[in-house]
Amino acid sequence: MLEKIKSYIEPNKKLRIIEIVLLLALVIGSLLSFFVGFHEVNDDYGQLHYVQSVDMKRDVDNEDYDEDSTVCDVTYRNGDAYLVETYSYEEYENLDTNVITAYEYDTDNGVKLYFDHQDPSQEEVNDAYRLIVANQSMPTFNLGTSLFILSLAVIVVLVFSKAFTTYEKCWFMSIMVLATIVAVAFPEESANGVNGIVIMLLHLLDTFLNILCELLISKQSRYNFLVSVLVEITEIGTCLVLMYRFATIATTLFFWLPIDILSYINWSKHKDEDSDELTAVRRLKGYQEVLVILAIIVWTVVVGYFLSGLDIQTDFLNGNKQLETAITYIDACASAVGVANGLFIFFRMREQWIAWYICAALEAVINIMSGQYVLLVLKLGYFTNTTYGYIKWSKYIKSHSEEKKSLF
Repeated sequence: MLEKIKSYIEPNKKLRIIEIVLLLALVIGSLLSFFVGFHEVNDDYGQLHYVQSVDMKRDVDNEDYDEDSTVCDVTYRNGDAYLVETYSYEEYENLDTNVITAYEYDTDNGVKLYFDHQDPSQEEVNDAYRLIVANQSMPTFNLGTSLFILSLAVIVVLVFSKAFTTYEKCWFMSIMVLATIVAVAFPEESANGVNGIVIMLLHLLDTFLNILCELLISKQSRYNFLVSVLVEITEIGTCLVLMYRFATIATTLFFWLPIDILSYINWSKHKDEDSDELTAVRRLKGYQEVLVILAIIVWTVVVGYFLSGLDIQTDFLNGNKQLETAITYIDACASAVGVANGLFIFFRMREQWIAWYICAALEAVINIMSGQYVLLVLKLGYFTNTTYGYIKWSKYIKSHSEEKKSLF
């Protein structure tokens, strides 16, 4: 008997040691990446040498400002070289030329800097140098960010090892590893004065929290709502940084955050009779499904029409009005499906998984149109876990014959 117990414990100890070593490697790798990145940005560039003057052409295709704009960034280009000039709206309106003379300087370590005047001050040189090197070092910073988020995933698996099956652990870690690869391969561009490194951090954090929340829902765990609150905060922050998807912001503030709290309370009242960790779940009736579909259509048309009429400035989509309008309507539909999904989750309905399918598809379209490729990894996680969750809930409903009839 003792031999059997020992044979069971020893492999688990070895696995735990491997997991701890992996966690330490990820943390060290993250710290090293950040160290290298910050070292490059703050490195001594030596002396500044004047090279030549360069005529640059104004990139008017990426401009879309009006009287409500307080800051107008105008980009001038010549091949790979570019110079960004910031104007007030009044100055922007009075621009009468599409060509500017830029002055090229070279540093001892080979970094080229461009200014709209000769003899730039030391502060101007430092700011320009750090901005360019930060953009060049973006893969390094993204690697550090990705490894940090990945280490959080390993911590979850380590601390709550007994709560997850082998499949769930493999699925969770696979999505996070894939997100890490995509984050390094497809860095985010800066938008609205926010560096792409910060935007990527928000995207990766959103991926981590969302798939953890999804996994807990599939396990019928009420603790998913605690994670969901962090999801909502992260997504609001992302939308504010990028200045887009305002239907999602409103839905998150006035619906998702309150429904998360109410759902946690409601799920806590309907624990499974055999396991306190499980929540008893149900399914929707036919006529109820029809009413939900009609409500989603009305919401999409009304909210999409209202938001598309707002004149909100963002350089995230390069001023493409048609793209902004399309995303506005898709976002309105996604928010409507999201509301239905939130109600389904609150009432413990299996149909919430169908809503997840639709919402994930709409979100994927927005991510492709916006070039947010790292978030496509999250959608892959949605699709795979939604199938897993639908099967698990269906088996539970079939075996328990919907024994808990009360919705509240």
